[in-house]
Amino acid sequence: MTAVAIQGTFDEIGMPLASTTFVVVDLETTGGAPDGNEITEIGAVKVRGGEVIGEFDTLVRPASAIPPFIAVLTGITDVMVAGSPRIQSVLPAFLEFARGSVIVAHNAPFDVGFLKAACQVTSTHWPTFQVLDTARLARRVLSRDEARDCKLSTLARLFRASTTPNHRALADARATVDVLHGLLERLGNVGVHTVEELALWQSKVTAAQRQKRHLSEQLPHAPGVYMFTAPDGETLYVGKSKDMRTRVRTYFTASETRPRMTEMVSIATGVTGIQCATPLEAEVRELRLIAERKPRYNRRSRFPERGSWLKLTIEAFPRLSLVRQVRDDGSAYLGPFGSRRIAEAAMTAIHEAVPIRQCTQRLSASPSSSACILADMGRCGAPCTGAESAAEYAVHVDQVRHAFTGDPGPLVRRLLERITSLAGHERYEEAAVRRDRLATLVRSLVRSQRMASLASVPQLVAARRREVGGWELHVVRYGRLAGAEVTPPGIDPRPAVEALVATAETVRPAPEPLPAATAEETECVLRWLETPGTRLVRVDGVWTLPWPSAAGYTAVADARDDDQRAARPFADRRPLRPLR
Repeated sequence: MTAVAIQGTFDEIGMPLASTTFVVVDLETTGGAPDGNEITEIGAVKVRGGEVIGEFDTLVRPASAIPPFIAVLTGITDVMVAGSPRIQSVLPAFLEFARGSVIVAHNAPFDVGFLKAACQVTSTHWPTFQVLDTARLARRVLSRDEARDCKLSTLARLFRASTTPNHRALADARATVDVLHGLLERLGNVGVHTVEELALWQSKVTAAQRQKRHLSEQLPHAPGVYMFTAPDGETLYVGKSKDMRTRVRTYFTASETRPRMTEMVSIATGVTGIQCATPLEAEVRELRLIAERKPRYNRRSRFPERGSWLKLTIEAFPRLSLVRQVRDDGSAYLGPFGSRRIAEAAMTAIHEAVPIRQCTQRLSASPSSSACILADMGRCGAPCTGAESAAEYAVHVDQVRHAFTGDPGPLVRRLLERITSLAGHERYEEAAVRRDRLATLVRSLVRSQRMASLASVPQLVAARRREVGGWELHVVRYGRLAGAEVTPPGIDPRPAVEALVATAETVRPAPEPLPAATAEETECVLRWLETPGTRLVRVDGVWTLPWPSAAGYTAVADARDDDQRAARPFADRRPLRPLR
């Protein structure tokens, strides 16, 4: 039989990149997020076949003043935009300029997010655009040897862009055009010639992923924990989901883009599922299995035993000590800390607020040694020399102990006064370091007090109504999840509560303030208990925070995060280093 060639349709051929119209856009704004900020400049370049066929450039007058640091960053001031049109006039003109094209931007979620927000505010229809992000595209195309990151300035140098990015919209858009052409040239060498092929290339699935889709078929559509295993039975990865089968399927599709997971799937030969009654039980079981089996492809929660604690020692002149284990010795503890570095930052903050001794030798009730440099600096009362009596020193110790278990107000106020003083003398770097230490201390105190409050409760039973009807029931003992169950719709849940309490795990309390579980597990339970709609059915004991407590100072820690975001308002916080 003679083979007959059949000409493909235009849909099958696709839209050639060489004849596709791209509109490369860049924005300047008054801040880093569309909520509460506005566009101050739009710059766009229309290209087709490697040639520039049009440009769009305009300043936009925002309704509010441009912040000073934004004016310094972009060079756009209130005076410059005073006679410029409002976004209501600019937006329709830009959308007409971009009509029928593929929108391209470097860090596209930022620019497209602002444009969509502007459309919503001005009641303007946002057309359906295909969007291409050159930052994410560069992550797939380039190697780490070529580019250490995927910032526009880095890529502009790599591809020898004719325009240097300078935080002005049209200049940055022109630089992005050169970056786009450089990336498309690389893609042409690997057989990507149409927009459709580009979309498929960005989300390609490896053969190893496709061949193992059948591994998900044995899992139920139910909440639980799933484990990928190697041929020798080793657990490679542990995960959780409200729907195990649906979640595991994604590991064999284009939605899974993590290189580590692609590598893991290529090794795995089996997936085992453990069905759980509730999503909370699945989350807790995941943490326990990761801690027990330490799968090599899980990055977090593998070593909960490595947490650090600050201990206020029991001796004539107590001091702070960094330890790995909480003992039932009557000492005051703060923690756990995820790393030694964080623990040391909190310890330094305490030492800056309270003149508690920092030397490590054990002092008798009547010490008689020479003073150290800290005493000469006024940061220690020198109990080692007898200059400060045990009763006088005990005042400092009580402040630290009370901060661990109750109100850290005196410490926080002293640190804030010091930070304000440094800032007033224009020693901003030192003030920022102390601000970060204070935020670390406050967050650690809040976390420790929340966990300790739940760890002191012998038994707590809570319920939450399910969306499909019925109830989720959980029994928590000394901060550990001891039982979980669901009841069907229309059934009285009280008998189920009694049965669950009778069959729940027997839990023994741990030394205070340690819960009878890992810190991560107790935090999971706390998040569920604090979710709106959760009802307390039974509490044996008292579940309460001290008043006042460290929770009253969370705004101090949140202010640090606000300051850091304000310092880098346009930072792309996605992990956009080259993959290879």
